Amino acid sequence: MNLGKNYNNILETLVSIFTVEDGEMKVLLLRKKTDPYKGYWILPGELVRNDETLEDCITDAILDKTGLSSMYLEQANSFSDLDRDPEERIIAFSFLGLIDSITVRLKRIEKEEYETNWFSIDSIPKMGYDHDNILNKTIEILKTKLSDYSFLKYLFPSDFTLPELQNVYEQLTRIKIDRRNFRKKILNSELIESTGDKNEGYTGRPANLYRFKPNNFNINTFGESA
Repeated sequence: MNLGKNYNNILETLVSIFTVEDGEMKVLLLRKKTDPYKGYWILPGELVRNDETLEDCITDAILDKTGLSSMYLEQANSFSDLDRDPEERIIAFSFLGLIDSITVRLKRIEKEEYETNWFSIDSIPKMGYDHDNILNKTIEILKTKLSDYSFLKYLFPSDFTLPELQNVYEQLTRIKIDRRNFRKKILNSELIESTGDKNEGYTGRPANLYRFKPNNFNINTFGESA
């Protein structure tokens, strides 16, 4: 069926990759080297070829531009505003990616042809296209995931402190949480267990290190078992 040029659209995939470093949620961005928006920061992504799926496209784009071969990944939104790209009509499908900071340090392969950097979600630089809007909407989705312990395990696989976990909650929700209440609810939920170690080598009093228990069911972080 030949539908004509009015039905020919270019598709692209874009991903917001999040990690937690020292209790701070960060996202990976790429600096654009060509016009339009030369020098601006954008989300990693790629145009979709006719012989690949959206999932194949974004997986290849992540490996090509960041050197990361695997992470938690899910489709988030689609964006089809007519003027979202100044040069041509492109429809974007956004993805949410999660990876722990230890895996990033050990397995990430630096790509000389791409300048990338991790930014706190509280200090995002000026972004090109509509990528700031795409990132903000993905962050909103991330907020809804906070009550699912199995989701948090992708960011905190092991060896985290309760203050680090609380900082992430406060950073995403923009709500200040009472430290004692947070500690009590988390420990009483039986989500986590002590590793028996402390975070030595930091300024201040060493804090206990925890990890999520290997449960096979979902628990609401501030509620009952699901």
